[in-house]
Amino acid sequence: MIKDLKRVVVTGMGAITPLGNSVDEFWKNSVNGISGVDFITKFDATNFKTKFAAEVKGFIAADYFEKNEARKYDLFTQYAVAAADEAIKNASLNFDLLNKNKIGVIWGSGNGGIQTFQDQIEDFVNGGKLPRFNPYFIPKIIADIPSGIISIRYGLRGLNFSTISACASSNNAIIDACNYIRLGKADIIITGGSEAPINESSIGGFNASKALSTKNENFQNASRPFDINRDGFVMGEGAGALVLESLESALSRGATILAEVVGTGMAADAFHLTGTHPEGEGAYLGMLDALEDAEITPSEIDYINAHATSTHMGDESELKAMFRVFGERKDLNISATKSMTGHLLGAAGAVEAILCIKAIQDSIVPPTINTAEVEPEFAGKFSLTLGKAQIKEINFAMSNTFGFGGHIATTIFKKFIV
Repeated sequence: MIKDLKRVVVTGMGAITPLGNSVDEFWKNSVNGISGVDFITKFDATNFKTKFAAEVKGFIAADYFEKNEARKYDLFTQYAVAAADEAIKNASLNFDLLNKNKIGVIWGSGNGGIQTFQDQIEDFVNGGKLPRFNPYFIPKIIADIPSGIISIRYGLRGLNFSTISACASSNNAIIDACNYIRLGKADIIITGGSEAPINESSIGGFNASKALSTKNENFQNASRPFDINRDGFVMGEGAGALVLESLESALSRGATILAEVVGTGMAADAFHLTGTHPEGEGAYLGMLDALEDAEITPSEIDYINAHATSTHMGDESELKAMFRVFGERKDLNISATKSMTGHLLGAAGAVEAILCIKAIQDSIVPPTINTAEVEPEFAGKFSLTLGKAQIKEINFAMSNTFGFGGHIATTIFKKFIV
């Protein structure tokens, strides 16, 4: 039997990103239009077509883990734990005073421990193919480990699993968390996503699929969403975490409410292994689904954080989908923050949700940087917020994420009103 759906609010956030290792630092640098892109330092990229990425800087595992504990976890799990720790502190959660049986974790990642997998196979081959595998090999590579580790770390016995839908993974995690709380299956869920894909396997693989920019001579301007001269995305890494909570739970413990989750939408392109539908069919359906769920009209959306990875087909199809949904709306602010962060793959939805919520809180639209010549068909039809941030009251913000395989996930956040 379906119960009355509960309202779902956001009470905590945490971030590990190429623009900073806290929400405050991440937000400040995003508003200021800072690029997180530089030459790759994690490996020698001399022979690769792409030699740059948006790496996390200054991350110290020892700040989050006991001595020798970090070696049990791939970097994508370390990022997840760090972001979740900040979100939990930000939400002022005292688990000793709460029912841990009703607190869950839902986490997303598109690739899991790809660095660990690469390292272990290299060791296997270089070691004469003797089967001397690390006992932590399997736990380090599987994508569900962050949700498990976060629950173990805090003793949370509620629902616990991971979502995998490529670059839509963490947005799908947020959607699942929202829906389970709505249904009363949990009071609080730690959700988000993490990715650590800056290594030879990922850069080489995405180069082979012609998805990455190769503008090595002008790398800081390489991610140029909606620009007619775009040539692919810039790889990023990091994690974003949100604490989602039923309104009843948040009010009962006197939590500070950052925003409300009011709409979720999911669909599929059903078109191509890696490419988006040329008319943005899946994106169109996902946005409509989210609007219907939120029970609002397209005219009520004030800001969209677009998926906008800076790929030719992807950006164009998303613009077409947005035009189908919203029509010509010069008062609709749209920004493509991957121009600054790079593309965090499975973690993108989580960090971009944080930007949506901060935009609502501070009445600031973060900018799209690097874009100079917008697709002529869509130039002037929306406010693409180019170059610098814009002051604007935001009541409803939408976040789009799309993944290889045609996965579509859209969320809508609202300024909280009791």
